[in-house]
Amino acid sequence: MENGPDTGLERTLGLFPITNVVIANMIGAGIFTTSGLLMSDLGDPLLMISLWVVGGIIALCGALSYGALGAAMPHAGGEYAFLSRLYHPLLGFLSGWTSFIVGFSAPIAASAIGFSEYFFRAFPQLFLRGDPAVLKKILSIGVILLFTGIHMRGIEFGARVQNVLTVLKGMLIACLILGGLLLGSGDIRHFAHGNAFPFSFAGWKTVGLSLMWIMFAYSGWNASTYIGSEIRNPAKLLPRSLILGTGAVTVLYICINIVFVYAVPPEEMKGVIPIGGLAMGKLFGRSLETVFSLLVSFALFSSLSAFIILGPRVYYSMAKDRLFFKELAHVHPGSKAPTRSIALQGAISSVMVLSGTFDQILTVMGFALGIFPLFAVAGVFRLKPSGTTGTTFSGYPWAPLLYLAAGACILLLSFFQRPGESSLAILSVLIGVPVYVYFRRKGN
Repeated sequence: MENGPDTGLERTLGLFPITNVVIANMIGAGIFTTSGLLMSDLGDPLLMISLWVVGGIIALCGALSYGALGAAMPHAGGEYAFLSRLYHPLLGFLSGWTSFIVGFSAPIAASAIGFSEYFFRAFPQLFLRGDPAVLKKILSIGVILLFTGIHMRGIEFGARVQNVLTVLKGMLIACLILGGLLLGSGDIRHFAHGNAFPFSFAGWKTVGLSLMWIMFAYSGWNASTYIGSEIRNPAKLLPRSLILGTGAVTVLYICINIVFVYAVPPEEMKGVIPIGGLAMGKLFGRSLETVFSLLVSFALFSSLSAFIILGPRVYYSMAKDRLFFKELAHVHPGSKAPTRSIALQGAISSVMVLSGTFDQILTVMGFALGIFPLFAVAGVFRLKPSGTTGTTFSGYPWAPLLYLAAGACILLLSFFQRPGESSLAILSVLIGVPVYVYFRRKGN
């Protein structure tokens, strides 16, 4: 595959918008929906918060590693570009294929479902006529189609929308943290109400699955590598965007979970998906619960929007290398956006909304998303031997080694805990092998 600069996409983005893409991609359905599910399995609020800290450290180690990779290979496509150059085009294709099937389409679906859950909590009376589950799915698909249309208009317009949504979401989270801790009627004794957690093999399997769900909430720490072809001075700005974005989100996530536990007794948290709305209701009453649930539902637009920006750049790169449908390499002459890739991703995400429950989508997605970053981070040690320009970085070699050890343990424990969903994730990856062979032969 070609090693020169990508053509068709323009380098127009600076540090602020690409850091916003990282933050927006990370802060989404995960942080606003998973803590209640985590409490169901863990039962201990202090353990849950500790795992959010561990997840942040793992994400920072990955961001440091990807910063080095992105500076050395500033192309569109993220892991697809890295793995194709450092290992073999097949491995790169499988990462892109996984992004196509699961990696971006499923988070878009999850964000849209999260939006509908919070919107339902804010206005339950709107769902009285008809089946609420069906109405939520219709609403979720409508949101996906709306933002698909927005980003087909081009990266600069989409980035402006993204900037506004990210700033508003940051303000909302700041209000939740500061208002909840300083003004809310919570109880610090909630932190001592947890059950003793058994650190048997069954307990460690639960920890592994919990960390996989948490890493879904942190997913996006590598976001700006997917738009490397559209970043000004990528060698300098791309690593900065990853570290700044990931560090800021880690602090926010820990603080948000402290607020959740301060507001809601652990027993009442269990199994609640729109946990932010419940927390605000406990802190300030039903009226503010409605307002906050509505605000969170719209804040989820930001992460959904970020995923719609990033995913199609992977499919664009694959098609450009003649390893995918050639029509997906099309860049609209007016908007300068890969419009056909964007439209296809919107269609797949809409189908996923109809295909499973939230925790099933979360598990399949989390497992699939955890596979290829391991290869990519290991590729840090191949930068110089492969001839790619690269240098050591802050945290080298301990940051990539820690990420590799933690990531492998999380996948192994999660497989034992949820073998069905994990096997489905592996199968979705392996299906890509005959697809690669087909496109390879067709290209030749």
